[in-house]
Amino acid sequence: MSFDHKGRIFRVNLNRQTVSEENTDPMFYRRYMGGWGFIAYYLLKETAAGVNPLSSDNKLIFAPGVVTGIPMGCCARGAIGAKSPLTNGFGAAEGGGFFSSILKHTSCDCIVVEGASEKPVYLWVHDGGLEIRDAGSLWGLDTGSTIDKIRQEQNSLTARAAMIGPGGENLVRISCVMDGEKDAYGRTGLGAVMGSKRLKAVATSSSRASEIADPDRLRGYAQEFAKNLQEFPSQLHLWGTGGDVTSGVQEGNLPTRNFRDGNFPSPKRISSMYWKEQGELIGMEGCYACPVRCKKMVKISEPWVVDSRYGGPEYETEVSLGSECGVEDEKAIFKGNELCNRYSLDTIETGATIAFAMESFEHGIISRDDTGGIDLHFGNGEAMVRMVEMIGRREGIGNVLAEGTKRAAQKFGGDALKYAVQVKGQEVPMHEPRLKRVLGVGYAVSPTGADHCHNLHDTSIVNYGGLSVLMPFGVLEPLKLEDLGPRKVQALIYQQCLQAALNSFGVCMFYLFQPKTSPTDLVNIVNAVTDWDTSLVELLNVGKRSLAMARVYNIREGFVAEDDWLPPRFFSPATSGPLSSTAVDPNKFRDAIHIYYEMMGWNKETGVPTKTTLEQLDIGWVADSIP
Repeated sequence: MSFDHKGRIFRVNLNRQTVSEENTDPMFYRRYMGGWGFIAYYLLKETAAGVNPLSSDNKLIFAPGVVTGIPMGCCARGAIGAKSPLTNGFGAAEGGGFFSSILKHTSCDCIVVEGASEKPVYLWVHDGGLEIRDAGSLWGLDTGSTIDKIRQEQNSLTARAAMIGPGGENLVRISCVMDGEKDAYGRTGLGAVMGSKRLKAVATSSSRASEIADPDRLRGYAQEFAKNLQEFPSQLHLWGTGGDVTSGVQEGNLPTRNFRDGNFPSPKRISSMYWKEQGELIGMEGCYACPVRCKKMVKISEPWVVDSRYGGPEYETEVSLGSECGVEDEKAIFKGNELCNRYSLDTIETGATIAFAMESFEHGIISRDDTGGIDLHFGNGEAMVRMVEMIGRREGIGNVLAEGTKRAAQKFGGDALKYAVQVKGQEVPMHEPRLKRVLGVGYAVSPTGADHCHNLHDTSIVNYGGLSVLMPFGVLEPLKLEDLGPRKVQALIYQQCLQAALNSFGVCMFYLFQPKTSPTDLVNIVNAVTDWDTSLVELLNVGKRSLAMARVYNIREGFVAEDDWLPPRFFSPATSGPLSSTAVDPNKFRDAIHIYYEMMGWNKETGVPTKTTLEQLDIGWVADSIP
């Protein structure tokens, strides 16, 4: 057994209200590492094909990674997974904050939650074990009130929790799991899975620290990382993500009015540099043991009261609730963000779904009769804020929008599906594939639906300055922005496998953005923690393995190659701005998809991983799940 894996996996059966511990082969940890690897394993092994994601037969997995919770920056992440109620496929969400680190300190490597409770409960995980506790007094509370009551009940001011607010309780398919009041395990609708199980929270507290094989060696890496941050200060320390989005308008990478338009008159107002000038950005916070401190705190008192305990909008949020909805008022964005965090709603999906509704309103597909009298035109900040509340409560038209854009479009009828900007049912994040072509390929093939995190942003490798992450894999020269050929697709695959591996290790992608860091450093960190003798090849295969498992899971659940595609919006130019004469070429895009399949070792036409590939990845057993 490695130092940072204890062989302690809890299995919680909510039907029977029982808890058990399981011992696992040490090689299980090295093969899958945690996070995505554990999630894909348990979903394939222990859930039946076609299971309803909101039924008691779905399983919910809490999985920190092999280095989660060590005393080093960017190593505080964990993952939560289940069959997604949003996509009906592989569901996984990653988050930072403190929950996964403290969970790991209790010597817990994973929690597998089965069944559904008849009454609301929460799990209390501590150094002595795991207990099921009554959550009747917590049900209906927002996230801030929930963690306050848990801390009071457990007499622990330092307790942390992964929890849901009313959005998760109401089975909103675009709900998320919140780590405290401001860190989200976003995407794929996992808050609704917790709600379906009547599981309000998983709370944890520990007096321990990580056990590390070579603490002196790791301390050296941690000190060097912190020193580099001081010598080369990143804007993440000052503004977080989205410090200045005005450049996005200039290059065509600021999604505007449901990815329809290219001109947004006030990008400065939705930039966090401006908020600091106005005294609205009042501080920065960070995740467990991380010196990067990229988390914003905003506070205003009018026209809405916004509490700084709910953090502040990150880039994805300031754009999804801002320019995507045509909203220029940063105060409306602050309130929308706060409400999402209170209700446990994913901000990307919430903003994108409201933008979809706004465009449907402008085209007459829905009217004031449908919205309850609300003027849902683009740019109406008050309407955007009201929609967030209505989605979280499943009130009025919010009950339809709570299903996400794809299902809402099917409900609206007419041309509504044309305006649903989603892949596999998950809304497209705030990065433009008409500009970043291979990013679009990554959206299309992602097992969770469109996602920007396990993806390659074409703009990052157009010069040598951004190549440092991929050079260890042999991507040695910059690639043109518009390229969609084999070399660009291979670069995407390396990046995807690396990011999927990070999702199993428990490492933040921002680690790779810092000065003087390289993927080869991850090898040293993992070895210092575990006393393994791993390599970059082995670690990259962890990512490729989890991607293959997730792919097979989706195939088992009925996904086919035709689902690896972009929404119609991106095959036409934007109405204005730098991309007004630029669109994704469907023929080149289809060729790139087939190249991707072939390079991944999947059938070139169907995208099904071959048995040879699965054996090569040491997961031959997965072939039994292919129909």
